[in-house]
Amino acid sequence: MRKQLRLSGSGGQGVITAAIILAEAAVMEGKEAVQSQSYGPEARGGASKSEVIIDDGKIFHPHVLVPDLVLAMTQKAADKYYQDLNPEGLLVLDDSLVPETPDFPQVVRIPITKLAVEEVGKPLFANIVALGALVHLTGIVSFDTIKKSVANRVPPHTVEQNMKALQVGWDAAAKA
Repeated sequence: MRKQLRLSGSGGQGVITAAIILAEAAVMEGKEAVQSQSYGPEARGGASKSEVIIDDGKIFHPHVLVPDLVLAMTQKAADKYYQDLNPEGLLVLDDSLVPETPDFPQVVRIPITKLAVEEVGKPLFANIVALGALVHLTGIVSFDTIKKSVANRVPPHTVEQNMKALQVGWDAAAKA
């Protein structure tokens, strides 16, 4: 079953890292995955997006055509990147940084950045909070697999905080 996901925000929020971790988790489970990214010339602070395609079969075209899910971590990203979202898809917004909800039928609002600060201690962990939420909402990979993928990718001294961030995101999505 093919899933096309677009994670978007501003440069420095970690959406590219989150997408790489998600793609690696899918590969750990024996699925095919491709990940691509783009960001504005500003790098930090400019709009950025990272896309992941996960499928049980071969992926011949490496770019998302019609995303099944769009995560928007900023208002600018929400406005810019949800337009081609599958009408049956899901728009996930960081309630902390996206005050205006685009007109879309299926929207989940989670205070991702606020939870990262209040529960984990730094906004730096917002991307991992988001990842926990996305895994819960989509079931695209197991929670155990995403934990392993995060642990493989983050600096060793931050593994404990990142595990907490994943759990915070998972729990927030369960209540959303």
